[in-house]
Amino acid sequence: MSARDEVLGRVRTALGDAAVPPPVRRDYRTADHGSGMAPAELLDLLVDRLVDYRALVRRGPAAEAGAMVAAALQERGARRVAVPDGVPPAWLDRLPERVEPVGDRPPLTAAALDGLDGVLTGCAVAIAETGTIVLDAGPGQGRRALSLVPDYRLVVVTADQVVATVPQALARLDPVRPLTWISGPSATSDIELNRVEGVHGPRTLEVVLCS
Repeated sequence: MSARDEVLGRVRTALGDAAVPPPVRRDYRTADHGSGMAPAELLDLLVDRLVDYRALVRRGPAAEAGAMVAAALQERGARRVAVPDGVPPAWLDRLPERVEPVGDRPPLTAAALDGLDGVLTGCAVAIAETGTIVLDAGPGQGRRALSLVPDYRLVVVTADQVVATVPQALARLDPVRPLTWISGPSATSDIELNRVEGVHGPRTLEVVLCS
């Protein structure tokens, strides 16, 4: 008898006539299980979750995206902001003259990214229930380093990118792409629950929500 057989034998003896455990539930929520919420309610829920995570939020019509981006950067006092390929020109057409969009081609070094005042990107999908914004390195999103190095992150989310649940978000995403899931500013806490922000990512997350 091997040691493995002996250990398993002792386990069976110890269990004796114990009751058979109930079957594991498999009634998971799937992408086709909707929340029953109206589109406006989804946006309100997303805003509520983002604010709870200490993110900053601006809301307005899609036609005002450029104005809201400009206002956010001006109030931040930003001067040089990383802008990946694929960001819609309309997001940049209202920038103050003092704000310089900095491209990422060729790729900026970590030191160069750290020297910028922030980064402006879009996203792949946003999850209302969890207040999570997901990036997949698609057009207007850039590589992962853009999401992690700059201290200030400005993300534009459109209403058609907002879903209710994580399963619905997964149905829209390609699992082979590099996915970055963002739920509020980067934060952690020590054993005494002292919260520290900006440890492994942006200290400030601001979201422009276009409806």
